[in-house]
Amino acid sequence: MVVAAVLVPRTALTHPVPFSYLDLRLQPTAIEGTLVAHIFDVAHDLNVAPPEKLLEPSVVAQRAGAIIELLSPRLMLGADGTPLRGEWSNVEIVADRQSLRLHVRYPLASPAGTLTVATIMFPYDPQHQTFLNIYERDALTQAILDRGRIQFDYFAGTRQGALAVVRKFLPSGIHHILVGPDHLLFLVGLLLLGGTIRQLAVVVTAFTVAHSITLSLAALNIVTPPARIIEPAIALSIVYVGADNLLVRDGRDVRAWIAFAFGFIHGFGFANVLREMDLPPRALGWSLFSFNLGVEIGQLIVVVAVASVLSALRSRSEEVGRRLAFAGSIVVMAAGTFWFIQRVFFPGGLS
Repeated sequence: MVVAAVLVPRTALTHPVPFSYLDLRLQPTAIEGTLVAHIFDVAHDLNVAPPEKLLEPSVVAQRAGAIIELLSPRLMLGADGTPLRGEWSNVEIVADRQSLRLHVRYPLASPAGTLTVATIMFPYDPQHQTFLNIYERDALTQAILDRGRIQFDYFAGTRQGALAVVRKFLPSGIHHILVGPDHLLFLVGLLLLGGTIRQLAVVVTAFTVAHSITLSLAALNIVTPPARIIEPAIALSIVYVGADNLLVRDGRDVRAWIAFAFGFIHGFGFANVLREMDLPPRALGWSLFSFNLGVEIGQLIVVVAVASVLSALRSRSEEVGRRLAFAGSIVVMAAGTFWFIQRVFFPGGLS
């Protein structure tokens, strides 16, 4: 009896194909789409048993309204931040794939720069995935949406798309440099000794050139050193800047070379953040340029503010300026040492 129970074929109770397929075609006045869903998923959510009933034309015709009502709220599209309303058609049977195909059209008032697609097509199945294809002229962009990633942003290959990329990544670059205490402290350390406008401009330019190179290389996955190496190295660069300030005295000013050398390391740190933002494949150039420009704007804000304060203090008293540079360098070294210990020995966090 046991052997017979094992050998006799039985109907599988598990999901045969936990996938849906969504194709979207960008047109100047509309987005045309097709959604293919497996009958198993649709039957589950509509309480149709057995699922094979959804391969019968009469049953599908009777249930077409319910199927559209079930799936349409689960697919959300937006153009340039504005939600779109879809116009759904009748349901077709795709017998060879044991699936149903639905057509949808989203009218556009103007060509979209950014298309946002969000969906959890069948929430009951944690393994379910929706394979997304976006067609724009001859270009194809693909993505997979599931419970771990329910939204995908697509930037059109048009002027509107380029502007949308700039609007997203430029503020992100400014925000990152202004809220990144390690990058800020490195810059402040370079400015503590003061100097002429030309000297400070050379220092900032050297840092910019260097981190722009490694930011681009890492974001394009040409060179991708692990964060466990880069983050402690950034901390050490901060320690070095503070130590150099204390040792330089009246010697040669090599801050530009320090900024250039350690700028390469900081560029990898910027890239780690940029990669987490899900770079648009068709707009890599614009996204890199915009993020980097944002970083430079943020740097200039910091440099102008810090340099102005330090210059004002030195103009009143050279002794105060020297003491401030000494105390500031000690603080820079202490912070860099703390971050190095934290990132090497306590990567999970140190309170």
